[in-house]
Amino acid sequence: MAKTVHVTVDGRTIEAAEGAPLLQAMLDAGIHIPHYCYHPKLTIDGSCRFCQVRIEGIPKLQISCNTPVRDGMVVKTDDPEVHTVRRGVIELLLLNHPLDCPICDKAGECWLQNYSMEFGAREGRTIDPRRKRGKRLDIGERMLLDQERCILCRRCVRFCNEITKTGELHIFTLGDHSKLDIYDDARLDNPYSMNTADICPVGALETKDFHHKIRVWFLEETASVCPSCANGCNIMISAYRNRIWRLVPRRNDEVNDTWMCDAGRLNYRFVADPERLRAPLVDGAPATWNEALDRAAGALGDFRKRQGGSALGAIVSPHLTNEENFRFGELIHALGVQQVAMAVKRGPADDFLIKAEKAANARGVRELRIVQGDDDGIEALLGAIESGMVKGLYLCGDDLLETVPADRLERILAQLELLIVQTLRPNPRFARAAVIFPTTTFAEKDGTFTNHAGRVQRIRKALETPAGWLNDGEIFTALLNAIDARGASFALDRVWGEMARDGNVFSALDFNEIGPRGMQLAAAGK
Repeated sequence: MAKTVHVTVDGRTIEAAEGAPLLQAMLDAGIHIPHYCYHPKLTIDGSCRFCQVRIEGIPKLQISCNTPVRDGMVVKTDDPEVHTVRRGVIELLLLNHPLDCPICDKAGECWLQNYSMEFGAREGRTIDPRRKRGKRLDIGERMLLDQERCILCRRCVRFCNEITKTGELHIFTLGDHSKLDIYDDARLDNPYSMNTADICPVGALETKDFHHKIRVWFLEETASVCPSCANGCNIMISAYRNRIWRLVPRRNDEVNDTWMCDAGRLNYRFVADPERLRAPLVDGAPATWNEALDRAAGALGDFRKRQGGSALGAIVSPHLTNEENFRFGELIHALGVQQVAMAVKRGPADDFLIKAEKAANARGVRELRIVQGDDDGIEALLGAIESGMVKGLYLCGDDLLETVPADRLERILAQLELLIVQTLRPNPRFARAAVIFPTTTFAEKDGTFTNHAGRVQRIRKALETPAGWLNDGEIFTALLNAIDARGASFALDRVWGEMARDGNVFSALDFNEIGPRGMQLAAAGK
């Protein structure tokens, strides 16, 4: 572990790890130091020269990004020469930068725009025309490049060389002729290409998905977790007028550093899917929530009296929160269900962030001890239905549709005497369901997911649901109260209290202490 040293910055003493970049030490201490090329997850480039400071004992100004911290260092950032350098850097960057802030997607979160207001002059000193470069160049399936806006910080180049190791981007030629571009035989199509737009401090690199969509100052940001795979990358949901406009990564060094994959970033349109189920269905017809709850409770109670709880099976969804699945576990226990399984869609993976399980909370279901077995009990449950041992099924989610061959699934569903479903979209295979409840997406509720490594992370409500809407946990709670007269509620604090009494691994955590970066489960299960 690095030794902790003390550095004095503008008369203030701060602590830092010996040898750490001085710039990062100052930023960590909340000291505002302008910079462009430096990024905490990339190698140091030192090209923008914007982070220069005066260090006692050194005659010339030094770039703080490439200056290691040493004990007793005395630094000045509020210095006349430092201010002159900052003004000079801004003036050079603006010599050829296009004056197109009104149509640039980066406007409102552009570093050049902000620093120009802070350090720049009100008027330019040149009359020469600005340099012409390529505009809105199609450089990849998901990316656009505006060469005129590029300030040559090389962040994107280092990202492609060091993080994805695909090397599509490069700075070509020298001096005033330098420009960012792709190699002739390599388009920017790697699975993490859209991160280059995040780390671009200006509007040079833009995603096609967000291009000319909405001004960023309209967006409301909500910290959450990507629902697309078991990695649980930390994200910000950018919403306006109850609609998601983009997902961007949020830094968490324990999970995803500052990155996320393109597939996860683009996986938000299902929330506003026009075919999404917006009201419960009873025997295929639209119904009120109370009608659907009454029918489901009655059907489950009657089935249990006629067939017994052992004839009823349940499939848990890895897309629901820990709290929702805990309540579902209580419901199926009250019904006497013995055959419980989880269907998890699987897909491509890599050795970086993308995991094979395409759901955010499969680990959470396993830690709750709801399912067992190498295949999460799915084959045993399906076999029990095929043999006639299980005649009723409570199905959460639609992963089963993609994990079981269609002909086998149709035969299995046709054998059931009772089918209750919670799903996002109606599906012809659920036509015989007694009740279909609409499920609630990750962006419309509060709760926690547990990622593949056992890290419990908060998701927070970013969108409002229609009046009278019940989320999945509230559906389970209402049915539990109807069947077992529990008098339970779905307040998260109360659910966590019940989880603690249950004795599972979540009992060691305090829900209210789960911060923006999550908490690790102390006892790691499967």
